[in-house]
Amino acid sequence: HQKETPLANAAFWAARKGNLALLQLLLNSGRVDVDCKDSLGTTALMVASYYGHIDCVRELVLQGADINLQRESGATPLFFAAQQGHNDVVKFLFSFGASTEFKNKDGGTALLAACQYGHAKVVETLLKHGANIHDQLYDGASAIFLAAQGGYLDVIRLLLSSGAKVNQPRQ
Repeated sequence: HQKETPLANAAFWAARKGNLALLQLLLNSGRVDVDCKDSLGTTALMVASYYGHIDCVRELVLQGADINLQRESGATPLFFAAQQGHNDVVKFLFSFGASTEFKNKDGGTALLAACQYGHAKVVETLLKHGANIHDQLYDGASAIFLAAQGGYLDVIRLLLSSGAKVNQPRQ
């Protein structure tokens, strides 16, 4: 995909700020690749997903953005939306085929990120869409361990009622 251009930078800015009108203008100009990446492999869809701008997310996806691209770190738009607790974005990405399988360089998945940051609604949505409750970071930390570390009782209850093992050994 194209390298960064001033117009691509403007598209990233629009995605970050939630400026839908500017984003549409840039995409419709035909001079900004919908999947253009910055030096870390970040796409505008990742940015909009991170900041929870559902209208920008929708626009990018309808303009053909690749939902399952990974940043250099391994993170996807779904990962960012889950980490930040944007359940509406998470649901939208699932409706267009987002995968829960991707891992970042620490072994982190969207589910683990949501547990680590205490986003119970997102955890529920992820589990409903087939996220693996037994995901672990490469250091062995489980979903329930990460939720417990943060003191997120609602997430812990949800994980327990969904079949998480409490005494799962850290590998």
